[in-house]
Amino acid sequence: MENKFQAPNNKFQTKVNMKISVELTCTPLQNDYEPPIKAFIKKMRESGLVVLENPLSTQVYGEYDEVMTLLNKEIKNSLELVEAGIFLLKIVKTDRSEYKPSF
Repeated sequence: MENKFQAPNNKFQTKVNMKISVELTCTPLQNDYEPPIKAFIKKMRESGLVVLENPLSTQVYGEYDEVMTLLNKEIKNSLELVEAGIFLLKIVKTDRSEYKPSF
């Protein structure tokens, strides 16, 4: 989907929506670490975005602005629930949700 926006040089340019893939790991630094992780994953599932999970990480796929707005909000909410915690993120500029190994 494209839309027009006014660039700083006052010329109209076309803005193209950007698809991304994000792999993230939530690591609460506390003995009872599972509840904050599960709460975060449930919020990702409720978002309507494509979400895939495995034992080591969660992947979220979609439009850049939508994914990053969600992650910004939910990472903050998650960190507010713990005394200390770590989030590791990898962002790829493409939607890799349909990836299947070919070997």
